[in-house]
Amino acid sequence: MTATLASYDPSRASRAFFFGNIGVPRSCGRPAPAAVPAPEPHAIVHIVHFDAEVAARLAQLCASAGIGASIHASILAFADASLPDAPACLLVHARYPGIVELEALASRMRPEAMLPMIVTAERADVRTAVLAMKAGAVEFFDALPRDQDLLDVIATAVGIDRARRRLAVDCAALKACFARLTERERQVMALVTRGLLNKQVAGDLGISEITVKAHRGSVMRKMQARTIADLVRMADALDYLAEDAGEGGFRSSR
Repeated sequence: MTATLASYDPSRASRAFFFGNIGVPRSCGRPAPAAVPAPEPHAIVHIVHFDAEVAARLAQLCASAGIGASIHASILAFADASLPDAPACLLVHARYPGIVELEALASRMRPEAMLPMIVTAERADVRTAVLAMKAGAVEFFDALPRDQDLLDVIATAVGIDRARRRLAVDCAALKACFARLTERERQVMALVTRGLLNKQVAGDLGISEITVKAHRGSVMRKMQARTIADLVRMADALDYLAEDAGEGGFRSSR
């Protein structure tokens, strides 16, 4: 029996909507000439299994598919380990009952630092499945699956982590560009992305329309936005990220 756990939060993945084709800057300095992107680090599967022989066989299976593996004797050992900066997933074998192991993982790891997880269990029960989901499981097996099935699931989990890492880079670049704006430029950006015309922005801020145009042009350059539509999506993303962090959106107080 295999149960797919839809614990990977699609609302977080949907952040990519804001960045799809809007040219979110990779850096906020002078535009860099086109270059061949650096290769992404090889993926790693972090294997947590009490049986060293089984763990070694799983590591060999990953190696046969060109995927690195790191073996951890327990959940606590994994939680305390210094993990390499690379796309990864977590493969956990939960002994029955697996409640203690999964609760330990959920309590020791911050949600934002949790890797996509695959759980195999000696015996499947509802509580273990629910805890696996809360801990970030994307797949739950009540027995070790066939090699190819496991490799397919690992590829999916690593793909989720790759997407999350790329999104984090986009978010960091966007925030860095926004940080370069002056307070007045942020005010202009907030009003412009709400749909106000230059004349209306000038009236709201008590400045001339010419000054608004100058600030608007500066905002476009600093944010590296090609069009107003790009700028609106960037503003939406900044608001979303602020709200996700428990802060008010930058347009909420304008």
